[in-house]
Amino acid sequence: MKESDLYLPLKRFLESQGYEVKSEVGACDVVAVRGGELPVVVELKLSFNIDVVLQAVDRLSLTQKVYIGIPESNRTARKRHRHIKKLLKMLGLGLLLISPDQDTGTVNALLDPGEYRPRKSNFRQERLLGEFVRRVGDPNLGGSVRNKAIVTAYRQRAVAIAQYLQDNGPSTASSISRALADPNAHRIVYKDVYGWFERISRGVYGLSPRGEGEFTRWLEKTNHK
Repeated sequence: MKESDLYLPLKRFLESQGYEVKSEVGACDVVAVRGGELPVVVELKLSFNIDVVLQAVDRLSLTQKVYIGIPESNRTARKRHRHIKKLLKMLGLGLLLISPDQDTGTVNALLDPGEYRPRKSNFRQERLLGEFVRRVGDPNLGGSVRNKAIVTAYRQRAVAIAQYLQDNGPSTASSISRALADPNAHRIVYKDVYGWFERISRGVYGLSPRGEGEFTRWLEKTNHK
């Protein structure tokens, strides 16, 4: 497939809406004009990438109606549909998915250009700041988000409980909470997300064999400042 394979289906689509369409006008792949309206510019690419985004942003100096046109079968567009739309909304760009069949190809206007007004999520902001405040020190290396060994505030609390149990032996959830000044410590030992704790008797918890083997490896990480 070539980028030029996308042109005729796009041209028919725009002409059906009353536009006069011409290709390769100046630096633009496609320009469409209808009456006294702002011109429409479409940049064609076989895949969604940073190059076409930069080209489209540059075309915003010519008109507010700028689209990126890519094949409807593009895998990146399908897999990252939601994130691509959000990015283009932020930039004020549109997105066209084009079926390249020269006779019957269709165009799906997935997103029209427009001013972006982000919807603020107070819940997500509070959760972000809550994690920031509760986390002790700065134990992680920036850029390592895909690393499973990320230290969270929850992990730090679990390590503190494990260390307490190692030092004091099986203990009641209430005594752990008082000693660590963590009123919700009982939830951590009860849920046992990491498999570090085991119920010895009613209300009494100790370290599991897995906890004894794992928590010390996290101790240095969680204490890093």
